[in-house]
Amino acid sequence: MAIESTMDDVATAPPVITPLARLKAILGGSAGNLVEWYDWFAYSSFALYFARHFFPKGDQTAQLMNTAAVFAVGFLARPLGAWLMGLYADRAGRRTALTLSVAMMCAGSFAIALLPDYQAIGVLAPAGLVVARLVQGLSLGGEYGASATYMSEMASRARRGFWSSFQFVTLIMGQLVALVVLIVLQHLLPKEELEAWGWRIPFAIGGLLAVVVFWIRTGLDESASYAAAKAEGAPRAHTMMLFRHHPRETAIIFGLTAAGSLAFYAYTTYMQKFLVNTAGFTKDTASAISAGALLVYMLVLPLFGWASDHLGRRATLAASFGVGALATYPAFTALGATGSPAIAFLLMSLLVVILSGYSAVSAVVKAELFPTHVRALGVALPYATANAVFGGTAEYVALWFKNAGLESGFYAYVAVMMAVGCVIAVRLRDTNRLSRILED
Repeated sequence: MAIESTMDDVATAPPVITPLARLKAILGGSAGNLVEWYDWFAYSSFALYFARHFFPKGDQTAQLMNTAAVFAVGFLARPLGAWLMGLYADRAGRRTALTLSVAMMCAGSFAIALLPDYQAIGVLAPAGLVVARLVQGLSLGGEYGASATYMSEMASRARRGFWSSFQFVTLIMGQLVALVVLIVLQHLLPKEELEAWGWRIPFAIGGLLAVVVFWIRTGLDESASYAAAKAEGAPRAHTMMLFRHHPRETAIIFGLTAAGSLAFYAYTTYMQKFLVNTAGFTKDTASAISAGALLVYMLVLPLFGWASDHLGRRATLAASFGVGALATYPAFTALGATGSPAIAFLLMSLLVVILSGYSAVSAVVKAELFPTHVRALGVALPYATANAVFGGTAEYVALWFKNAGLESGFYAYVAVMMAVGCVIAVRLRDTNRLSRILED
């Protein structure tokens, strides 16, 4: 970290933005983040209903493994999207990158809503599904880095953990809205109609919402950090900057994301299928349990963001990963054995509350590690790469263990990765005091 450049940056920093302008920027940025993640999670939430339309052969577990594989394929595009959009956000601006990413997500959602099934066009149906998910993966790969950077830069120094936690609040809200849409459709449509054509509705809704957000994002203000860096003629971002000048920071983000994203997808998106496929709950009950736990998750995130402003990011991260490493195996074991929806809700809520210590500060910790001119790329690329390797494969790995009759092996896998994340967090520098975000 170049301490000499810090004083120069502070001296030329633009005026502090007003609380109202800050709130407008946070809300504007998070609205798009919500829609992006709603579109992404609608796929996972409705996979139980559309799997047979694209993969008609095999039993339910085999069909879900195929849809999980396509889910993982979408993740493979995320590092590419993160790389391209990260460079674009550092060169053209955060607002411009955010607008482009939501336009791509819109295209992917409408494509899935309109895609004919296997019976109509044969193998072109699953191929089209893969293409649509690749487009969404490119979009989301760029969205995370741009939105995490933008919201962290627009937050005040004293409350940066609190305000930037809304980046993950809207991520969870997107997943929750997808589940709420699922629950509403489960009650409005007969099961036969939901499985026949009703599963297309959420993707159409996502495409329409993305159009609205595209318009909103064109009116956002650019962040002061980017404006200052551009005015000072900061170096043009390029990929090798990460590995030549910031290898430790890049490795830290990869490691934290590997643990955090694996736990996140295990505790949330896979959990809905786990409750049906292993615990034996009905689809409707599993959706209700997941929705309730996600609501708890969403509500506690700002509290952990606030705590990180007072206790430090390092302490918040280390506690989250450490407790998660101890709790994952027994919690999953109990979830698989219980027949009580209330107990299942409490156990799932426990897991996501534990994970909140990571989720709430995920964006701000990563943004605080990098200087402005390479921040979006630095946040996005190692995050998306680790997310693809560990988060994108979580469901497939879990179902593989189940198919092999070794389901508890997945619980151990998640617990071990959480322990690795704890070790990395303990060795992390205090980004509250040593943040590379200089503007307040």
